[in-house]
Amino acid sequence: MAWNFAAGPARLPDAVIERAAAELFRRGDDGACVSERPFSGPAFRAVLDHARQRLAALLGLPANYRILFMAGGAMQQFALLPMNLARPGQRVAYADSGYWSRRAMAEAANITEVVEVARHPGTTALAAPEAGVWAVPGDCAYCHITPNETVDGIAYPAFPDCGTLPLVADCTSSFLSAPLDVSQFGLLYASAQKNIGPAGLTVTIVREDLLERSPATLPAVFSYRRQAEAGSCINTPPMLAIQLAAMVFDWITEQGGLPAMAAANQKKAATLYAAIDGSDGFYLAPVVRAHRSVVNVRFHVRDAELTDAFIRAAEAAGLHHLRGHAHLGGLRASLYNAMPLAGVLALVDFMAEFKRRYG
Repeated sequence: MAWNFAAGPARLPDAVIERAAAELFRRGDDGACVSERPFSGPAFRAVLDHARQRLAALLGLPANYRILFMAGGAMQQFALLPMNLARPGQRVAYADSGYWSRRAMAEAANITEVVEVARHPGTTALAAPEAGVWAVPGDCAYCHITPNETVDGIAYPAFPDCGTLPLVADCTSSFLSAPLDVSQFGLLYASAQKNIGPAGLTVTIVREDLLERSPATLPAVFSYRRQAEAGSCINTPPMLAIQLAAMVFDWITEQGGLPAMAAANQKKAATLYAAIDGSDGFYLAPVVRAHRSVVNVRFHVRDAELTDAFIRAAEAAGLHHLRGHAHLGGLRASLYNAMPLAGVLALVDFMAEFKRRYG
């Protein structure tokens, strides 16, 4: 059995792959398969409505929020956020928790002034910025956080209090991995290739009052307000990705919803971290325990020269895509919703054998 531990694009649930194979590429009575039908027609609009309603139910979404299915990835949202939510020249606030929050800050800085309101402690004690009440300047349009840093393996144990300013979050790698109180946020977004579906789709959830901030001069496809008014159909949306997302939302519901996802993900992460912490220092996890990511487990071999040997042996054992991000090195196992406990147990068994061989 082969296991894919990639940080993204990530594994899809087996049941979704089987369902997609049976449903998505069959021609119907009209001679078309799902991706060939008009996006303005009733068949696709029914899929879109189902995806929206299923996701809203999973999240317990308050009535004053809108779900947008937008083409592109999270990096596109890095630019769209200040373009939609900030007045010309208005500052925006960001917290530096790691690699992807810094990428978001850099992109926003191309558009307007960025204020850094919080920072992670540094390389010796990897952790998210302390939550509590943040001193965010009142003239900022919003405050942005990255609740789970995919590259660094860092997660916020709690969210900050930014007062009356909208809290905005890049939830890409943690979205749908556990229950989430959306009312804490003015806007959140998540690209699909972790827990939603294939790359090329981003889910953006925005509080209705913030839609009025979108300038009339924005291109329609980039405007949150215009996309909401058009039901995410300003132009042809990523139809196949939305169909797959709807299937994933169905699968999560059938498994017991977000509480079931959280329980399964906690068990997987606890199993892997226990193997790391119980290895007598052969394996090391660099993140402070309370801030360890449940879905992106970052670790390394004490002897860094063994890293390549670990990766080669792991691949030979059917354990793939465990190399850490190029900026940080080491190892990383991503345990999104579709990764079953069996995959983690296979990795833990391999780690024990590798330690016996090289320890």
